[in-house]
Amino acid sequence: MDSARHTCLKLQISQPIFIKGTWFSSHFHLSITDALNAWTCDASEEEVKERASNWDQPISEYIDMSERYLGFQQPGSVYGFADAGGGYKRLSWTFDKEGTKLEWRWKFKPAENCKTITAGILDFLMDANIRLSEEVVMKTRSNEKLKAEAEKCLAQSEKFQNEKAEFETTIYTKFVGVLNSKKSKLRELRDRLSNQESTTNLQEDEEASTDKTETFDGDSEDEDSTMDVTSTSKDTPGNKPRGRKRK
Repeated sequence: MDSARHTCLKLQISQPIFIKGTWFSSHFHLSITDALNAWTCDASEEEVKERASNWDQPISEYIDMSERYLGFQQPGSVYGFADAGGGYKRLSWTFDKEGTKLEWRWKFKPAENCKTITAGILDFLMDANIRLSEEVVMKTRSNEKLKAEAEKCLAQSEKFQNEKAEFETTIYTKFVGVLNSKKSKLRELRDRLSNQESTTNLQEDEEASTDKTETFDGDSEDEDSTMDVTSTSKDTPGNKPRGRKRK
């Protein structure tokens, strides 16, 4: 089944009018009121097909374009609602196509019951206003809920950020403490190694000095032994010196 779409436009011309449109896939129905009088236009499938053919357009494109201009007042378009004689009215609007300004027109006949047409348009506007109000309320509540969720997320984010900063500070403090302790132990170990090296070098120097002293004492004893042997050999009888003969 062909579903209908409904629009209602308050057209701001010399005298404001309301245009209600009921749109189908191959035809549409229009009704107009100025709050006192009303007019109607039934665009049948044959008429729409003929108009679309005259403008070299598909039927769907012709209806979509008509709905766009009669559902919302388009800037730059010149609208008109003029007498067509015999109580009839002619609704027109202009549009640009490939740099050329063109005009579409539809003829309206006087409504059989102006009050019914006017009441129907007012009811549609009131229903639409109620729907819009409900949508506004729902969207307002949704926005408030989103705002509360956003504030909650922001608070959680700040809390996490503060906890992260506190955690990093604690870890950094502990790390610095451990690092300083390691440095202190390394300095202590380095000092101990330095002291051990100094002690070892001192012991080596003392041992080297002792070795030199012993070597020197041994050489002296050898010299004393040599001197003793020499002295002894001089004092033996066989080596007694001869005396000179007296003349």
